Amino acid sequence: MQYSDPATLAFLRSRRSHPPKLLTGPAPARDELLALLEIAARVPDHGKLEPWRFIVLGRETLDRLAPLVAEHVLAKGGDEAAAEKARSAFGSPLIVAVVSAPVESPKIPEWEQFLSAGAVCLQLLNASLAAGYGAAWLTGPATDPDFAREHLGLAENERVAGLIHIGRRGSAPPDRPRPDVAARTSFL
Repeated sequence: MQYSDPATLAFLRSRRSHPPKLLTGPAPARDELLALLEIAARVPDHGKLEPWRFIVLGRETLDRLAPLVAEHVLAKGGDEAAAEKARSAFGSPLIVAVVSAPVESPKIPEWEQFLSAGAVCLQLLNASLAAGYGAAWLTGPATDPDFAREHLGLAENERVAGLIHIGRRGSAPPDRPRPDVAARTSFL
């Protein structure tokens, strides 16, 4: 018997990220966020290594980090416009940094572990959208290894796989052109 879940397929067919500048508060409450993180952790993880972790950045932390990320951009040679863009990216009600935290393994390559962290990012994005929030998966200057080590406490071997911005949805963003899947698919 073939399993079919039309509602889930319809959601996946129409899912759309929400630009962080359109997100408003309140952010998910701690218990709701923990439930979303539990869903996010249900990803392919060869070897059951759990090669990722979460850092939750609430409003107070985002307010503290916003000028620091702007300073970081300027120190790396960026201009005022780039610094302001980086600062304003911290305007979301809540950001979850998904950290790739590879585990020493003779069987599971680091690249595969990094892909698992990417899967966590997409799972958290989709869980947030399915829960009725607006959400987006971004990177940017705050994921720079130097900034992340100094301000997010990452270890030398860790990297931010994504910053998942979560908040109440603003106006619905327009859909963007989607790829021509047939033109990007080969059957061997």
